[in-house]
Order: sequence, then structure tokens, then C-alpha cells
Amino acid sequence: MNANSAGTLTLGDFKVNRIGLGTNRITDTEAARAVLRRAAELGINFIDTADLYQKGQSEETIARTFAPYPEGLLIATKGGMSWKDGSGINDPKYLRDALDASLMRLKREYVDLYQLHRVDPMVPIEQTASVLKEMQDAGKVRYIGLSEVSVEQIEQFRKIIEIVSVQNQYNILERKYEAVLNYCEANGIVFIPWYPLAKAKLTNDAIERIAKKCEATPSQIALAWLLRRSPMMLPIPGTLSVQHLEENIAATNISLDESEMKELNSIT
Repeated sequence: MNANSAGTLTLGDFKVNRIGLGTNRITDTEAARAVLRRAAELGINFIDTADLYQKGQSEETIARTFAPYPEGLLIATKGGMSWKDGSGINDPKYLRDALDASLMRLKREYVDLYQLHRVDPMVPIEQTASVLKEMQDAGKVRYIGLSEVSVEQIEQFRKIIEIVSVQNQYNILERKYEAVLNYCEANGIVFIPWYPLAKAKLTNDAIERIAKKCEATPSQIALAWLLRRSPMMLPIPGTLSVQHLEENIAATNISLDESEMKELNSIT
């Protein structure tokens, strides 16, 4: 059982195994650190976090677990979202300060992948893109990604900076960003679905029937579907349990056939 069973993606000059780890619930506990360590042991080399996850504790716990970081481990974080109401804050000073605070918590001189958490409708995209490019030119950011964006917004950003990834909500039951996924696939941009398993809602008859046939859980079928859906897909299921982490990795060994994919694709 290893994360590389699902193959790899190219993100900049990184070769990333096609299942990562989301850390929005990670806090500084031994159980959380055990999950992080086990993830690395299982071949997960893409760990996604954000400055507002647990008010910075996620980034701090990642640093306490891995610093000094092993070669080949890509740490992705985000900035540009209000800690109060989840709205986008793309004010240049706010973004600069947010990045510096993330670097301090992560104990890094630069971020491998820095993702704009939300677009701020009050700030022109050209201005935000220029600030992100400034951070990159200063050596504080290697690669830049976006989150919760439309195709039109991606294209606006790409006029000024290279975008290597897009992180939008997407799962077997929530596909409003189908056009964004198709755009990313056509343009070689890694697509990172957040809330990839929609665990609270996986009670669909087709999912449960196929899960029984494959001797798997509904969550594993949802993850296997994502991996089969697009070669640019990089799911980042989060967990606080080593057992659940191992179950997620085991989903990379499930091969859905064409009839199963057709049935799952028809779910609305």
C-alpha cells in the first residue's frame, strides 16, 4: 500500500503522487503528528494547509513534525482569506504579511506552492496577480495556485503569472466546477478538489452497490472515481485517524471499469 499506486503528477519541478493530505483539522497533538508521519511513510508527498486552518496551528504542527523538511516533500499553503468570515482579502499588505506569517509558522524560507485562498471582488485581479508575482520574484514562493475560481478568473491571472494548480470544491456529488476541471486538464494545470469525499452525503445507491462489489467503502469509491475522472486530479482527503488515512491510500488500488464509471458519472 503506497500513495504512488495512483501514479504521479508534475507540478513545477516536483513529481507529486496523485493523492495528498488535507490538514484543515490538524492541531498540535501527538495523534495529528502521527497522521502526518504515517502519510509520509505511505508515500504522500503533497501536504496542503492554509494560514487560517486552526488559526495557524496546522502550519505549526506540520513544521514541528517535519522541519527540517525531507527532500521531495511539497508543502502547499494558502493566504488571502479572512479569518473572521471566509471572504477574500487581497489587499497587498495583507497578502505580504500573511505570507511572512506562514513562513514563520512553517519554519521555511519559501513556500513550495502558495495558493490564493479566495479572490477579493474589491481588488482588481491584475493587482493581486502582481503582488503574487512580486512574492515569487523575491524568492518567497516557488509556484502559485488559486482556489475557488472560474475559468475566466484563471485566464486573467495567467496573463500576469504562471498558475500551476487550482483548488476548487469538487467531488462525486458536487460538480459545479466541471468546466474548470476540463480547462485545467486541457492546459496542464493540476486540479486539487477540496472536500473530495463528501462523506456526510455518500448514501447514493449506486455508490453503495459498487462499494459492496469492490469490497470497499463508499468513501474509497468516491476517491477512486476522482482519480479515474482526470489525470490532472490530485485529491487531498483530510483525516485525524491513521486508520482512515490508510483506507484512503488503499483506494488507489481500486480499478473502476467503464460501466461503473458510467454509472457513477450519471449521479446528480
